[in-house]
Amino acid sequence: MTFIGLLVVGGLLAIAGLIAAQVFPTYIEYLAVQKAAKKAAAGTTVADVRSIFDKAAQIDDIRSISGKDLEVGKQGNNVVVSFSYQREIHLAGPAYLVMKYAGSSQ
Repeated sequence: MTFIGLLVVGGLLAIAGLIAAQVFPTYIEYLAVQKAAKKAAAGTTVADVRSIFDKAAQIDDIRSISGKDLEVGKQGNNVVVSFSYQREIHLAGPAYLVMKYAGSSQ
């Protein structure tokens, strides 16, 4: 492999590493949102579910979504908490990487 080839491969790996370093925290936050939604499903009313989620969001430092953004429903006797949101990561100039996350307590 030539020196130029080594520089190109190293540059591509550096760019991939920078993008991964920006995507990883959004995935960690998604896991925290999913955990908080499962906790919130223990609530009995919509206001109770949203309150439980907001308390868990404060603890886990969730900033992308709040209790008012949740969809709360029932499936049989179980409370189901659903959510969906997106995060934009600025890459360069007009280029963005859009991460769409969705899930539910079940």
